[in-house]
Amino acid sequence: MSENKTETTIFQLADQFIALANELSGKEQDVGKVGTAMRFAAARFNAFEASLKSSDLAAEKAKALEWFSNEYKEMLNDNLDDHIDNPPGANKEPVKDDTVQVFNG
Repeated sequence: MSENKTETTIFQLADQFIALANELSGKEQDVGKVGTAMRFAAARFNAFEASLKSSDLAAEKAKALEWFSNEYKEMLNDNLDDHIDNPPGANKEPVKDDTVQVFNG
């Protein structure tokens, strides 16, 4: 008898983080605060990941910063394009939040 093992994709894992962020945003009523916490958590976890993968993190720090920054920038760019093409709540007013930078072009 063989077991069919299904591997969780990065998108399924990301959806779990997003679901938690949505829950926290509802509780906190502060998307900016939750977004900042997620970025901090990602930075902290990525630093941990880099430390596990590197034999000399001090020497490889610049390369790690460049690699993680490029990965994030590409992912953010793709998701910004997705929200441009498919705006959530297109008929709603923008969220007023003084705790984060507002990008008004």
